[in-house]
Amino acid sequence: MPELLKNRYNYESLQELALRVKAVYPSFREEDFVKAVINETWEALELKARMRQISVNLGRYLPDDYKQAIGILNKVVEGYPEGYNDFAFMYFPDFVEVYGQEERYWDLSMAALERFTTLSSSEFAVRPFIIKHEARMMRQMAVWAGHGNEHVRRLSSEGCRPQLPWGQALTSFKKDPSPVLGILERLKADPSPYVRKSVANNLNDISKTHPGLVIKTAKDWYGGNEYTDWIVKHGCRTLLKKGNRDVLDIFGFADAGCVKVTGFALEDECVVIGGNLAFSFTVVAKKAARIRLEYGIDYVKANGTLSRKIFQISEITLQENEKRSYTKKHSFAEVSTRNHYPGFHSVTLIVNGTAVGTLDFEVLPIA
Repeated sequence: MPELLKNRYNYESLQELALRVKAVYPSFREEDFVKAVINETWEALELKARMRQISVNLGRYLPDDYKQAIGILNKVVEGYPEGYNDFAFMYFPDFVEVYGQEERYWDLSMAALERFTTLSSSEFAVRPFIIKHEARMMRQMAVWAGHGNEHVRRLSSEGCRPQLPWGQALTSFKKDPSPVLGILERLKADPSPYVRKSVANNLNDISKTHPGLVIKTAKDWYGGNEYTDWIVKHGCRTLLKKGNRDVLDIFGFADAGCVKVTGFALEDECVVIGGNLAFSFTVVAKKAARIRLEYGIDYVKANGTLSRKIFQISEITLQENEKRSYTKKHSFAEVSTRNHYPGFHSVTLIVNGTAVGTLDFEVLPIA
């Protein structure tokens, strides 16, 4: 399991930061800074709280003058190798969020966010600026969308995602995402996969509140460019999992009646937490068709209710009478993102957005 990002904020990394600051600002009290950050509250803090504790204490031990403090941090950032990027350094843009929101600092803060995002990401730090000065900030995002650096272009999309994970929700864009689509339009054929993934994730966010708008956008965009086609497909993933017929049609997935499903069966009707559920089935095409195969697991939650999670199996093109057989294993191992509970669950086979069969099974506690 990869190391949690919050754990990379530790004594060693903070000591390195302090020494880098002291190298360009000799008056910096590096030992006091580190002690102030790693205080009695430190162990209980999660990622963003740790990041904020670092940026607040940078403000305490750097000059009170914001312009001077940013000048020092600029020199620190310049000390890292060109092209180096690490999300652990998000305390640099967070410093701008904490100390640089006054009107008199606008140009200085915009330049700092642009510079700092190339080392980490300013995706969280831009959001309070959008909330307070939406039109002005979105003009800035449009400028960044044409920047020569992929990290800056990504910021123009990632920073205005209506529902960015761990970020402040942009309620205005949840109500009306049209300003966001203006940014995405500029990036829909971006050559950088890093940028395209952000554009797709932004579209997926919008699809949760304005599915019709995303469907219209997908129809307008799809088929013109391979980069754009990838964005559209990835951006419509939630709608595809919901079996939205309009979206399925965009990608050429026929009605589920174009195939016959046989032999859908479980290897065992019970699975112990930590084990695997195995099932198999065969599909036969009644006519040539493009097929999207998925399955849904109806998990038992702690309160005894069910919650469905969809998993993709394959996307294939079958010729008339062509047959494909599948055997799948689904893990019930304990993971950080899901707790498993004993009880009766079900697995549902889904073809082109339509459920074609459901089987029940029991999840047993570890003996």
